Amino acid sequence: MKCPFCGSPDTQVVDSRVSDEGDTVRRRRRCNVCDKRFTTFETAEVRLPQVVKQNGQRSEFDREKIRVSFHRALHKRPVPTQLVDEAISRILQKALAIGEREIPSRQIGEMVMTELAKLDKVAYIRFASVYRSFSDVEDFRDVIREVSKKD
Repeated sequence: MKCPFCGSPDTQVVDSRVSDEGDTVRRRRRCNVCDKRFTTFETAEVRLPQVVKQNGQRSEFDREKIRVSFHRALHKRPVPTQLVDEAISRILQKALAIGEREIPSRQIGEMVMTELAKLDKVAYIRFASVYRSFSDVEDFRDVIREVSKKD
């Protein structure tokens, strides 16, 4: 690590501490040339896969889009924000665990539906109606039967 004061590459780690969350390492360093001290932070770089849409376009994985989908489906439903955050985190972990550079948007949609089914049946049906492009009442009946069987 180069010294930010004199630019020397000759620095030494004096102290290391892991953050409370365990995802960052704080290091105190000392420059062996100018003797000044400075702090660096080390974190793991995690790259989420690119999303491949149905039309073939690719875009960055956007956690906020998933959050918006949850909020629309859960509008006026009694589900705590913490549970939504945990569900979104599980989706992100699954996307990372796949280990691929790309993930189809359909697969993300299915993950969202799985998590919504655990959180709230009404929200699940709302999301499914848009996601699966319901065309008539029979589509709603099929999903309601499906949800009822899981209970």
